[in-house]
Amino acid sequence: MGKLTDATPKPLLEVAGRPLIEYVIERIATTGIHQLVINLAYLGEQIADRLGDGSRYGVNIEYSREPYPLETGGGILSALPLLGNQPFLVINADVWCDMPLHGLVERGLRSGELGHLVLVDNPEHNPAGDFSWAATDEESPYAGVERLLGRGEGERLTYSGIAILHPRLVSEYPKKREVFPLLEAFEYAISKQALSGQYASCDWRDIGTPERLASLEHHLLLTK
Repeated sequence: MGKLTDATPKPLLEVAGRPLIEYVIERIATTGIHQLVINLAYLGEQIADRLGDGSRYGVNIEYSREPYPLETGGGILSALPLLGNQPFLVINADVWCDMPLHGLVERGLRSGELGHLVLVDNPEHNPAGDFSWAATDEESPYAGVERLLGRGEGERLTYSGIAILHPRLVSEYPKKREVFPLLEAFEYAISKQALSGQYASCDWRDIGTPERLASLEHHLLLTK
């Protein structure tokens, strides 16, 4: 993000007059989830100062403060004491997505699953995608929409940064350590056939460049 994040953490970058993270919080609140945990790393206290205890958004926010960036897997591992022992919703604070979250939250995790990811069409900056998927033998209301995930060849889609995860995904990962990427735990779950995904046809944007930030702002201002 260049100079935009020299003095401002990415979740606080403003789009149409509001920080990115506020859109995420309000979307979560519509599902009935009101207990939030936010990881704080780079310039994180600015986020805590801006959001406070979350009461203005109708939620309660607790903060998991990282002494230094622990990456995606290490950050979740560090936050487990606040997250508890039940499955939880994860959303990256630097993505925009208009997908309704109610169905995902209601689905939760099935027996034996360590995670369930939302996948989207591959954007220009990630043309090869992140995960492949294959049909399961199990008949369910989600047949044709959900798949067990893999990392091999075949149809590939991009991980949206939205998922339902079980704490055991990271707590029981045999190579867990203070700093590690969540992708490692995903790959371990894949080896156990314990990671599933669903495709979402939605407006999804990874706000990773100033140009994508400007594009989202243009979109929101036009659709207000």
